[in-house]
Amino acid sequence: MTTLRIFKHYIRVPYIMLGALEFIVFVLSVKFGTDIRASEILDLPVGPETASWTQKLAFAGMMSLSMVALGLYQARLRDGGLGFLLRLSASYLIGVVGLAVLFYIFPSLFLRRTVLVFAIVISVISIILIRLFVYNIDPEIFKRRILVLGAGKNAKAIAELRRKSDQLGFTVVGYIHIRGEDDQVDPKKIINLNTSVKDYALNNDIDEIVLAVGERRKGFPMRDLLDCKMNGVDVVDMLGFYERETGKIRLDQLHPSWMVFSDGFTQSAFRVYMKRVFDILTSLILLVFSFPIIIIAMLAILIESRFRGPVIYRQIRIGEDGKPFQMLKLRSMHIDAEKDGLAQWAEKNDVRITRVGKFIRKTRIDELPQVINVLRGDMSFVGPRCERPHFVMQLSESIPYYEERHRVKPGITGWAQLRYPYGSSVQDAAEKLQYDLYYVKNYSLFLDILIMIESAEVVLFGKGAR
Repeated sequence: MTTLRIFKHYIRVPYIMLGALEFIVFVLSVKFGTDIRASEILDLPVGPETASWTQKLAFAGMMSLSMVALGLYQARLRDGGLGFLLRLSASYLIGVVGLAVLFYIFPSLFLRRTVLVFAIVISVISIILIRLFVYNIDPEIFKRRILVLGAGKNAKAIAELRRKSDQLGFTVVGYIHIRGEDDQVDPKKIINLNTSVKDYALNNDIDEIVLAVGERRKGFPMRDLLDCKMNGVDVVDMLGFYERETGKIRLDQLHPSWMVFSDGFTQSAFRVYMKRVFDILTSLILLVFSFPIIIIAMLAILIESRFRGPVIYRQIRIGEDGKPFQMLKLRSMHIDAEKDGLAQWAEKNDVRITRVGKFIRKTRIDELPQVINVLRGDMSFVGPRCERPHFVMQLSESIPYYEERHRVKPGITGWAQLRYPYGSSVQDAAEKLQYDLYYVKNYSLFLDILIMIESAEVVLFGKGAR
C-alpha cells in the first residue's frame, strides 16, 4: 500500500517515510552539533554537553514543518535541482525564524548559536545526500504499478494525465483491451489478455487495477476483479483514482449516485463546532500578527490615492447555502474600476489595479481584512473562494454541480486556490470546481491545517495571485 488515507485525505506512504527519515536526521544533527561544540577540537567556551530531547524535537519539528510548508514532500514537485535547493533554503530560513520565536516564548528550548549552526549545516548536507540517493537509485521508488482495465476514452484521460506530470505517484504497466471499445491509447501499451486478469496482475507485480471501462458490458470481468481483490491487488474506479491522484473530482464522470453513496459529503455537529473554534483561534492569532501590516498597507493606499476614496473595499459575495454577505478587502484597484456597474473578472496585468494594489494582491495582504469576516461567521479560514452573485448565477447555469461548493463556508484560502491559479473564465471556474468538490467531500481539521501550511508557499512565491 503506497497511500494512507488520513481523515479522508490521501498521503503517500513513501513521502511519510521520507519525512520520518529526515525528521530523524534533524534530531541527530542537534546531537552531533552539540557533540562538536563540546569537543576540544574547536576550543569553544564550555557549554552544555548534550541537548535535551525537547530541544531536539523542537528543532526537528519546526524544520520539518517548514519543509512541508514549502512543498518539499509533494509528488508533483517539478522545479528541478535548482528549484529544490531554493525551496530547501527558503524552508530553512522560515524554520530559523520560527525557532527564534519558539526560543523567545519557551526559553528552555534555546539552542546555542554554534550548536544551531552545526545542526543546520549537518542536516542540509544530509538531506541533500538523502534526496540524491533516493531519486537517483530508483526513480520509480515512489510510484505505484497500476493496470488500467480499458483502453478507450477514459483510459486516454489517464494517459494524458500521466504525460502532464512525470512525478505523479504511479506507473501505468498497460491498458487491457475491452471487446467492443474503441482503443484511444498508445498501441504499444495495449494488452490483449490470453490469461485471467488475476494471473496477469500477480505475475507482473501490479499494485492496483483502475476501472476505466466506458460501459459495464456483458464481458466485464467481475469475477476476475474479485479474485484480484482477494489476492491483495487494489481495485478502484475511475473517479476514486482521479480523486486520489489529482486531489480533485472529475466533473465529466460525476453523477449524483456516486456523491450519495461515497464516504464523503457529510457534516456533523462536532465537525462544524471544531472548525468554528479553529477559525476563531486562527483568525485572532493572524489578526494580532498582521495588524501592523494592515495599517502600513492602508497608509500606502491612502498616499497613492491622495487620501481619496475608501481604503477598505466592501463587496457582496455568496457564502454558505447561497446566502449573500459583505466581504472586506483592502482596496487594490482604482476608485472607478467598475464605474459602468458591471462585474468583471480580474485579468493578468489588469490596468484597473494600482501600483500598491499589485503588491498587496501578489502577497495576499489585500485579503487580511477577511479575518473580520471569519470572526463574524460569514467565512471560514479555509474553504472555497467566495464569488460575486453575478458570477455565481452565470456559472451555476453553465457548470453542473457548481452550487455544491456552497455546502460549506467560503474561505480566505482553500484547496482550489493552492492547486489552480487565479481563474478568469468559465473554463477556469469549472476546473477549480473540481478541487472545491474534493474539499467539500473530504474536508476535515487535518486537511484545513495542511492547506494552511501549504498556503505559506503560495504567499512566499506569489503563486496564483492576480
